[in-house]
Amino acid sequence: MLCDQVQLSGYSVDGTFQQYAIAKAAYVVRIQKEVKLEEFAPVLCTGPSAYKGIKESGVRPGETLAVIGAGGGIGSMVLQYAKAMGVHTIAIDKGHEKGLSTLSLGAKVYIDVEKNEAVVREAKAATLDGKGPHAVLLLATSELLFAQAIEYVRPKGTIVFIALPTTAKFSAPVFDVVTKMIIVKGCYGCNLMETRAALEMYLGGDIRCLYSVRKMSELRDVYEEMKNGRVVGRVVLDTGK
Repeated sequence: MLCDQVQLSGYSVDGTFQQYAIAKAAYVVRIQKEVKLEEFAPVLCTGPSAYKGIKESGVRPGETLAVIGAGGGIGSMVLQYAKAMGVHTIAIDKGHEKGLSTLSLGAKVYIDVEKNEAVVREAKAATLDGKGPHAVLLLATSELLFAQAIEYVRPKGTIVFIALPTTAKFSAPVFDVVTKMIIVKGCYGCNLMETRAALEMYLGGDIRCLYSVRKMSELRDVYEEMKNGRVVGRVVLDTGK
C-alpha cells in the first residue's frame, strides 16, 4: 500500500476497461459465482475503503462517527458498516435526495450543508453529551468542511482523510489541535485480510451498495454529474454499450 512507486490501474496504468487483466494470485480475492458482477464491482472499492476508514478512526461500538460526504459511494457504505459495528453516525452532505438516502441507510442525523449554516453546532448537538463525535471521516473535497471538523470533533477525537482531492488544502488552528489533543491522519488502501473481512460483512446481507448501471457512452455525462455532486452512491459503467 505504501510502495514508493505505486502503480494504480486506471490512474497510472491503462487497462481498467478491458475484459481481462493479469494479476498475481496472492493478491486476488475470490468472488462467489452467484454474486452479480454489476452489484459487486463498486463494492470492491467502496466496501474495503469504508471498513478501513472506520477501523482507522478508532471509533468503538456506542460512539459517534461523523461522515462528511456521506451520500457518496464510500459514504453510503460507511454508514452501513458503522451500523453493523454498533457505531452511531452523523451524515454530512448536500441536497435533499442525499439526506433521504443517508437516513435510510442508518444515519442518526443528516446535516445538509446547502441549507444549514450551523454545521458545527448541529454536529455537536447530534451526540448524546453534546461534546461532538468521537471521529470524523472526510470523504468530500470541501476545504470549509475540513476546517469545520476541527471545531466539532470532541477532545482526543480523530479526523481521518480518505478522499483524494488533488488541489484541496487542510488548514487547522494549531492551538485547537494541541489543546483538544486531536489526531489527524490519512487512510489509504487495505491489505488482503482487511479486504476479505469487508467483503465477508457485505456478503452477510446486512450491507447493500447503492448503484446505478449506465452505458459506457454516457461516461462524459456521468463525470459531470459526479463533479457537480449529483451522483448518489456509485455508477457502474456497462462497457458493452
